[in-house]
Amino acid sequence: MRTLNYLLLAVANPAKSAEFYTKLLGIEPVENSPTFVLYVLPNGIKIGLWITNEIEPKPKVAGGVEISFTEDSKDAVLATYAAWKTLAKVVQEPTQMDFGFTFVVEDLDGHRLRPFVLADRPR
Repeated sequence: MRTLNYLLLAVANPAKSAEFYTKLLGIEPVENSPTFVLYVLPNGIKIGLWITNEIEPKPKVAGGVEISFTEDSKDAVLATYAAWKTLAKVVQEPTQMDFGFTFVVEDLDGHRLRPFVLADRPR
């Protein structure tokens, strides 16, 4: 069985992206070189930041990936928003959508980060 446990983002400048993600995630990378940075989240998922010009085959575009983070409550989403809005470009203010309460920010390369809490759904 395949397991999704690793996200690889193409970035223009791994050092600058590492500064951003260290603040955003609140953890230090487990690997940090001029061309590659690796984070291991508490749940075991890995996020790699690889310099775009060394990826083979070359990606079509840098940016454009969306990473979603589940939160426990609307208040938790709002607390994350308060922390992240000073670190990243807000592209969607906190809002209620059909799937839940959410907001979106972008990293330095245009990758989107979406914290959300699912809406209560009737069973």
